[in-house]
Amino acid sequence: MKGDTVLTEENKVTRFEDMDLSSEIIRAVRAMGFKEPSTVQARTIPLMMQGMDINAIAPTGTGKTCAFGIPMLEYVQLQDPVVQEVVLAPTRELAVQIGEELTQLARYIKGVRIAVLYGGQPMRKQINLLHRNPQILIATPGRLLDHIHRGNVSLKAVHTMVLDEADEMLNMGFVKDVTSIMDMTPKDRQLVLFSATTNQDVLTIAWKYQHEPVEITVEATKEDRPQITQYVIATEPNRKTDDLLYLLDADVYQRIMIFCNTKFMTDRLTSRLKKEGYQVECLHGDIPQKQRSLTMNAFKAGKFPILISTDVAARGIDVDDVEAVINYDLPNENEYYLHRIGRTGRAHKHGVSFSLVTFQESVRMDEILRYMIARPIPLHFDGGVLRQEDGNPFFENV
Repeated sequence: MKGDTVLTEENKVTRFEDMDLSSEIIRAVRAMGFKEPSTVQARTIPLMMQGMDINAIAPTGTGKTCAFGIPMLEYVQLQDPVVQEVVLAPTRELAVQIGEELTQLARYIKGVRIAVLYGGQPMRKQINLLHRNPQILIATPGRLLDHIHRGNVSLKAVHTMVLDEADEMLNMGFVKDVTSIMDMTPKDRQLVLFSATTNQDVLTIAWKYQHEPVEITVEATKEDRPQITQYVIATEPNRKTDDLLYLLDADVYQRIMIFCNTKFMTDRLTSRLKKEGYQVECLHGDIPQKQRSLTMNAFKAGKFPILISTDVAARGIDVDDVEAVINYDLPNENEYYLHRIGRTGRAHKHGVSFSLVTFQESVRMDEILRYMIARPIPLHFDGGVLRQEDGNPFFENV
């Protein structure tokens, strides 16, 4: 592989107009409220437009969908009724989110057809979408393979494959599915991997399927980095819910996500908060997909203020105005902590996270702390409080 592509002020693209983009795309990004490209967009779009394979490591919430979506829309052949561009996503929620954003980007391009395929949605509905001959597919691996085996989809003409959240997708056990899908695409297709972190499976996929890829490591700049103040609240198992209610009763935050580790606790906590008079709904894997979609859309629309979720939705919710994230349970994987708190502090807004930590969980919290210090975010200690380079607290004990 080539060495990391380093972003400097001299080679940074600062305007969408400097990227040789079509007027339709420029109109769309302006309509979406983007004034200038984020760091990951500035680095990725020109390279993708050149046809390069890319392995990008970038922080959550820095505009990755537009980074790969814009080039895909620029070189799709509108008159060719075959699947040309494919995006694989690890979860249904993320697939839907990507589909919505690409649809917004394509609003001024006549003839673009986009289909989103994921498990839990009626097969007949998706077959009807495929009968419209979409040029762009966004799919979860299992459902895409299902359609391929049924003869509903062919990948023989694919020009570009994007694996979004590749690290999470492979961690979830999709390695075999992803490799099966990749083997059905042309050997000379473009392959772009986006991850928040890297792991051996990502490196293996890159080694096997990419051709002289460019590696891009985008460190969060002050402009791109989510501004999240993170608090640790010491508690006891029998006091944790009361401490949560204390936070909620303060009535400081109007848009809150609470994370639990199990479906049982998610349901139990939702019932308890409803009894306390809070407007709250929950998401987890046992809830039917139709209901999950209705709940997510209602939360995005601001119809209720508190959403409780397992990690199934941690990467699939794109809501710009989540003010606070609360870890009722500490996640079992360090990466999940990063993905959870990344639901706040988006769109250049300040966010807050709280972790309710019992004595038994303190060792786990220490592991998360060491993991976060190792992230590409400059940190330092100040009077016992871990702070970011801009002086804002990284962790505080409450």
